[in-house]
Formats: sequence, C-alpha cells, structure tokens
Amino acid sequence: MKKINFLLLGITFSFALQAQQPFVPNYDESKVPAYQLPDPLRNADGTLVSDKAGWVERRAELYTLLANEEFGNIPQWKGTLTFKEVSTRKIFDNKALRREVQLTLSDNGKSILFNLLIFQPVSSKPVPFFLGYNFDGNYTIVSDKDISLPVGWVANDKKFGIADNRAVEAARGSDVSSWPVQEIVARGYGVVTLYYGDCDPDFDDGFQNGVHALYPEPRNNQSWGSIAAWAWGLSRVIDYIQLDHAFSSSQIIVIGHSRLGKAALWAGAADERIAMVVSNNSGCGGAALSKRAYGETVGRINRAFPHWFCDNFKRYSENEVSLPFDQHELLALIAPRPLYVASAEEDRWADPKGEFLSCVAASPVYRILGLPGLPVTEMPLLNHPVMGTIGYHIRPGGHSITLYDWMRYIDFANIHFKR
Repeated sequence: MKKINFLLLGITFSFALQAQQPFVPNYDESKVPAYQLPDPLRNADGTLVSDKAGWVERRAELYTLLANEEFGNIPQWKGTLTFKEVSTRKIFDNKALRREVQLTLSDNGKSILFNLLIFQPVSSKPVPFFLGYNFDGNYTIVSDKDISLPVGWVANDKKFGIADNRAVEAARGSDVSSWPVQEIVARGYGVVTLYYGDCDPDFDDGFQNGVHALYPEPRNNQSWGSIAAWAWGLSRVIDYIQLDHAFSSSQIIVIGHSRLGKAALWAGAADERIAMVVSNNSGCGGAALSKRAYGETVGRINRAFPHWFCDNFKRYSENEVSLPFDQHELLALIAPRPLYVASAEEDRWADPKGEFLSCVAASPVYRILGLPGLPVTEMPLLNHPVMGTIGYHIRPGGHSITLYDWMRYIDFANIHFKR
C-alpha cells in the first residue's frame, strides 16, 4: 500500500513540475512528430463508408466520439425562451436597422439573459446573416453610445482600466475593426452578435455560472465544457431567429474567431440548422490538427483553460499520439454544408499549416457526398483564397479577424447561397 501511495505521489509531483515549467511551442516543421490521421470514413468496426447512407451512421459515431472525448455532451434543451425588443434604430442612411433584443432562457427554475445586437439591411425579403459571439460586449464592436454595457463578468484589461471584471465606458467601440458591420450590411447580409460571457463567463469557476447554472447535475469526465456551452448558446439564438421573419432561417452562417471559432465549429457539428460555418484562426481544439503538436498543443490548452473541454480531453495532454480522432473529423461533421477555414501567416500559435491540412483531410467526406471539399492539396499563396465546398485562405498579419477575412466569407456565401 505504501508503494502505491508513493507512486501516486510521484505522478502528482511530476504533473505539478510540468505545470510550473514554461511552455515552449514548436515552430519548426522538422520537429513535427510523425503521425497518422484516422480515416473519417472508417467505422469503428473497421469497415469503410461507401455512400451517403453510410456517412449518416458514421457521422453519428464520430459526433459521439468527439462529444465524449473532447467537448463534452450538451444537455438536451427542454427550457423556455422569451424575448423582448429593447431598441430599434435606422442607421447607415436609413439603409439598415440596428436592433437590441433580450432573450430570457429558463430551465430547472433558473434563468439567464442573452443580449443580442442585430444589424439588418432594410429588405422586403428575409436576409442571410452571420451569427457569432463578440469577446468584450456588444458596446465594443460599434461606436454607439446607446448600446448598453454588459453587467456580468468581463476580462480585465489595463488598457481600458478594467481591473475588477466589470465593463467600463472607456472600452466602447474598442473592437470595431473586427466587426465591419456597415460593409457586411451593404453586401446584403445581416449580423447577429452577443457577448460570449452572457452565455458562460470565460474563467474556471467550477461551472457554477452562466448556462451551467441551469444544469446543476453532478459532473463526470464527459460533461460539457465552455466551448460546448458557447455552442449551445448559438443554438438558442437560432431558436429565436426562427421566430424573426427578418432573417432567412435557411441561410444561417455561424462565425467565430480564435476560441469562438472552436465554438462555431462545434455548434455546426451539433446543430444542422446552421447552413454554413466559418472558423477564423481557431487553432488547437478548432481547425488545426492536434497530432502535429505545432504551436499551441493539447497539453498547453488544457492547462491554460481547464474549463474549455471535457475532462476526458486532458488524457491527451502531451499524448496526442493516443488521440482516437483529430480535428479534420470535427470539420467533416460539417459536411455536406459549406465550411470556410482561415489562417494568418504570423499566427503560428494557431498552426496555419495544420488548419489547411485539416481541410484537406476532411475533404474525402465531402467527395463521398458528391461535393468537391477543398479543391487543392497544396497550401495556397497569401491572399489567394480557394473555394470548393470547403474554402480556405491564409493572409498576411496576425491573430485577428479583418475586413479582408469578412469579404472572403461573403464571397464564399454568395457562391453557395447563389446570390
């Protein structure tokens, strides 16, 4: 017994030392470990998918695998949703409307509020739209003094004097470059956004706040983390959108940058009402292949953000070789719907090559469904987007979402929505 306890103590001490050591990312392609990607078209019993009907069964199998081993299982929504229009105003020379809508989501005797900020072109017909979270509150994405500040937790930011996790007026309009709403609306698309902290505050709080408070059942190794919670929140907004006749509920584009790109991908996998998915610089746990262990790794992301994924995912920290899946299979779960993945040249942390290779490896699933997937196998030059049913580009610059990115997403949507 003493020997076993000593062994366990040694393992615990080893992990503690590992957590204290600074993480040094690998940015050298020659040091990427040899790896073999699992075939998304090979069933667990070893047989190969040969047609669309076979993919339906394989898709369910893959979704369960990723839910159990990476993102966690999303509870079934049995609650109620109510909404109220808070404000409506004409903008952009009366060519568009800016609206604020508050959703109340109630379940198990508890409620949370989502505050939506909506931009829609004035149109006699329902319009397609982009749905995505913002990082710091609706009031940061436009310089509009009438948009309310979030009342819950926000990340501290010395630049704006945020030191007690409460939003401040100084941050108003601070992220307008990420949300070129006037240009998006001018091309005939709406925008629906909300602060991601309204759904689940982004810190390790033991899953006591946000949407997790609606589901207080005991947790296990397959319980959902924050990425899945944010995906759940996007589905609840879609529940509302289906009641709003200004928008085309068959042309819903879910978009996300960075960690919210991970959430957009899992939302697309979980909710087939989503017509198109956009992943911008989503990196590890998003579009990038984990087995490459390039830039951010599974171990590093689990240590830095222990609340993002289910506990089972921690088994693969510094152990990517044991992963029974990889992120190309997450991308494959979007099929047959259009998927766009974008990288940035200087964003090595998110592994641009790994994101591209993930698109290539997901393409056989699209092809078996009679669709082209990604039409190339060699990484394109900067600012040379390629667009099949999977689209991809890499642009100059770093970890951000830019006007160039947005315009390519609209070009891609125009192709698939035949606009």
